[in-house]
Amino acid sequence: MDKLILKHRPLAENSVLAEEPADKDKDASETAPKVSDGDMPEKEPDKKIESPATQGTEKDISLVSKPTASLSSPSTASAKEQIPPSARTLPQKDAAAAPPNKMKRKRVTWLTIGVKQDKIYFIENLSMLLFAGMNIITALDSIEVGLKSKKMREIVEELKDEIGEGIPIWEALEHTGLLAAHSLALIKIGEKSGRLSANLKVIATQEQKERIFRSKVTSAMLYPAIVLFFTLIVGVGIAWFILPKLSGVFSSLNIKLPITTKFLLGFGEFLGKYGTIVVPSFLVALIILFYFIFFFPKTKIIGQKIIFRIPGVNILSQQIELSRFGFILGTLLSAGMPLVDALSSLAEITGFFDYKKFYKYLSTNIEEGNSFQKCFAGYKHSDRLIPFPVQQMIVASEQSGNLKETLRAIGDNFEEKTDISTKNLSVALEPILLFVIWAVVVFVALSVIMPIYSLIGGFNP
Repeated sequence: MDKLILKHRPLAENSVLAEEPADKDKDASETAPKVSDGDMPEKEPDKKIESPATQGTEKDISLVSKPTASLSSPSTASAKEQIPPSARTLPQKDAAAAPPNKMKRKRVTWLTIGVKQDKIYFIENLSMLLFAGMNIITALDSIEVGLKSKKMREIVEELKDEIGEGIPIWEALEHTGLLAAHSLALIKIGEKSGRLSANLKVIATQEQKERIFRSKVTSAMLYPAIVLFFTLIVGVGIAWFILPKLSGVFSSLNIKLPITTKFLLGFGEFLGKYGTIVVPSFLVALIILFYFIFFFPKTKIIGQKIIFRIPGVNILSQQIELSRFGFILGTLLSAGMPLVDALSSLAEITGFFDYKKFYKYLSTNIEEGNSFQKCFAGYKHSDRLIPFPVQQMIVASEQSGNLKETLRAIGDNFEEKTDISTKNLSVALEPILLFVIWAVVVFVALSVIMPIYSLIGGFNP
């Protein structure tokens, strides 16, 4: 009897210990299916057996722990059996359908060329229709009717297809390449926060302002460009057709010619012989040079350096960039975009290399935890890009927590200054152009008239 008690005492003690994990996992054990002993895999006994009591205890513990160890495999198998075959093959289906979708999005990207007017119309009307409570698909149908561009209508059709498939609006617009990165960020924030209509209205305002900025610069430089172009055309025409005839006249008179006249007549003779080759080659080279200086992405920094050194034009360019800086950065912060992301978006928008580099510098340093004040102080010649009074306003507003409102005020202020500078620039360039034209006319007139006066003076006794 004593042997029996000694043999079973460890069993009772260990059975209590074995029941504790079962109590902790009570919920899991109740939901798991019951498993018979026949289904359970047999466990190899331990070879090290010190006593009969220990042997019996280990055997009983293994019997208790076997059902707990095998609970997961039947439930997992039953869960797998409940998954329909269509759900199991869904990733393969999506993977197979991915290439056609990708090809379709790639096809739409080039359609964004030449749709600037329709783009503003599209954004403004989409904002108003969504604000009125219209469904996004119905709004796109209504907008499509008023579009003039066939390319833009194809973009809207693509948007309807992708949004109908459940793709978010910002992602569908990203596939078309219609909007810039900061505009897509605003739409993404608007979708999540329920302010999509308001953010679309902000984007439409931004697009309108960008167009106004470009038109201001174009209008300010258009008049000087036209005057210089026609001056060049008239000068080349005189040198090509008239100067060769004057050269024959002066050479037959056998008189001593001034240096300016010799240069002018020599240039005329050269154009008379090789003008059909030289003049077209010169015009083509001028166009290529102009493109590489002002438009080619890798070399247009040269043109920007030239622009920022032309009196009047440099002030206008700075005011336009500061107006863009204040309005866009203030708008992005008001929409809920983080400051670092807003500065990165601003770096992508601007076309001036110096400002792009400066905005990237600000984004990197602010992300590291620095303030605007420290960033401005650490950037060499930062006052040439952003005037010192504007820097003080930004630093003060950052410390007071009114950064968004201050940036918007800076944008509005410099937008008004841009209007004034545009008008003043046109007025200031007129006398400069008149002086240039006067100098050319005087040079040609003296070169032609001085030999005639010397010839008349030789006839006098």
